[in-house]
Amino acid sequence: MQIDALAHMDRLREIAFSFPGITEASCYGTPAFYVNKKLLARLKEDGLSLVIYTGDREALIDSEPAIYFVTDHYRNYPMMLVRLGAATQKQLRDLFQSAWQARASKKLLKDYEKRKDQ
Repeated sequence: MQIDALAHMDRLREIAFSFPGITEASCYGTPAFYVNKKLLARLKEDGLSLVIYTGDREALIDSEPAIYFVTDHYRNYPMMLVRLGAATQKQLRDLFQSAWQARASKKLLKDYEKRKDQ
């Protein structure tokens, strides 16, 4: 893995593991994050992009095409790509939170809300 990819992974792990139930494993030979065995995000093979689950792909791409994009491979999936060097920590956190909320179990969502209220 190249140096940029390692730096990005530190940043992504910090964000991902702030949500309950996240596990890290491999997906297509790259580090990936899951909740309930459902893929949330994975580092793209280039080490500079993130593949992430989203229901807001078109709006995000339209608003920030320098950050968010999609390739033909992902066109039929609820995934998009993020240029990690261009995305802020807040943007990445918001993306992870949205992906996590869409894929987490009701129990995890409830526990997370309780934890936030404390």
